[in-house]
Amino acid sequence: MSIFFKDCSESVQVLANGPHRPHPTHDLDDSEAVLTEQDHEDAPERIIPRDQWAFARLDHGCVVPDASHVYLASGFQPGKVYQVIYTTTGTPVGGLGLLATRDAVAFLKYETAADNPCAGDVEYAYTLGVSQSGRFLRHFLYLGLNQDERDRMVFDGLIPHVAGAKHGEFNHRFAQPGSQASRSPNNLFPFSDAAQTDPETGRTDGVLSRLTKANHLPKVMYTYTSSEYWGGHGALVHIDITGSQDLEVPEAVRVYHFGGTQHGLGAPPLKDIDPGTGMRSQLPFNWTDYRPLLRAALVNLDRWVTDGALPPPSRYPRLDDGTAVSQEQALATFEKIPGVSPPEPLRRFFRFDFGPQNGIATHVPPRVGAPYACLVPAVDADGNERCGILLPYQTVPLATYTGWNLRHADIGGAGQILSSGGASGGTLLGATIPFAATPEARQVAADPRPSIAERYGSKDTYLTQVNQAAQALVRKGYLLADDVEEVLDQASQHYDLLVG
Repeated sequence: MSIFFKDCSESVQVLANGPHRPHPTHDLDDSEAVLTEQDHEDAPERIIPRDQWAFARLDHGCVVPDASHVYLASGFQPGKVYQVIYTTTGTPVGGLGLLATRDAVAFLKYETAADNPCAGDVEYAYTLGVSQSGRFLRHFLYLGLNQDERDRMVFDGLIPHVAGAKHGEFNHRFAQPGSQASRSPNNLFPFSDAAQTDPETGRTDGVLSRLTKANHLPKVMYTYTSSEYWGGHGALVHIDITGSQDLEVPEAVRVYHFGGTQHGLGAPPLKDIDPGTGMRSQLPFNWTDYRPLLRAALVNLDRWVTDGALPPPSRYPRLDDGTAVSQEQALATFEKIPGVSPPEPLRRFFRFDFGPQNGIATHVPPRVGAPYACLVPAVDADGNERCGILLPYQTVPLATYTGWNLRHADIGGAGQILSSGGASGGTLLGATIPFAATPEARQVAADPRPSIAERYGSKDTYLTQVNQAAQALVRKGYLLADDVEEVLDQASQHYDLLVG
């Protein structure tokens, strides 16, 4: 099996991705075990000589053999990626969580026995999964588990949020569900709901193929931020894997891209250090709070299931209207903004061959094939995205909002796209790049973007335009009327922080 580490600054790491229980080596002196180092997630591996590392830990400064840890005498370097490939024994049974979810929900929904605390009270079942649990829901759908053993519908509606095109290590030998490693079973075909054929491998499959055939297709709303696109995989949900045409989204599915947002929720004030992980960025983090858009999606899902009321149309980057473009095309605008450098290297998403049997890796590490197409949202002259559902204070902007940010030199890997931590390939962070407050400040900075004063003249004018944008979203169904006041309050706070 293989274990990945990133952003390590010590000489000892546990043999596990994130908080998972380690899989110990079967032999402390295993001469066939391999430790590799990469400059970034997609870089070639360099093998570290076996005599420079050991299965061991430190105890009061002394190296002590330990089957659950790896020790590197020279120390692990922040910003680099490390992989340990070794033999272990005794894997736990994987995949039971998927079945437990199916059976528990079906029991609460259908069972009339006295031991069901919800007997007769559950008419419809909904679920929302965020990031890892969103990938869990995509895997749940892919395996066709939305029908129980008595052929009944389990979930009536699902919102896999910020899952991108990924599945996860939920039904694999030696699975570690929290892993975000680039070269893991997280990243395997298929990515789109409708079946398509990979011209490189000849394989045909779709995320919803099994459920469509069994007629147990629920209502599904995929909600994405810009970070999933810059992670290299988001567009594969609705654009074919060659990157040449838009795919038809099934009638029972909506795809909502929250434009100009990062994977996790943002909040003022502007900051460039994550206190939880110690990650530091070159640009201030994206402070956008997209929860109002999620709340509207949930209400629309409920109305869709219970009353058959169609939700608003899908909104996402498309090839046919020019809003899905290459990374290089989108980044050309950012090169003109003072203090902003394009990411180096750009993230890629590759084909991996772990062997002929699903869920059991016999090629470790996997064989790396051709990259998939990577498309991202197009931007305007300010660097703000031109597609998706834009919050009112993005339609009426005070800054440029991105789904990507760069690693600061202080944490190693300067210039790489910044992840928020975890095992290799953690969730991406975005940026807020404020406009100059005045024309004079803009001139001093040589910023091509018009200043806040030039755009709006006053705070009252700004908030009037934000309110107009909010009302337009309410009319279209992407925002609840009850959330307009909160959005205006956020916009007011942003204005005061940037203008004073």
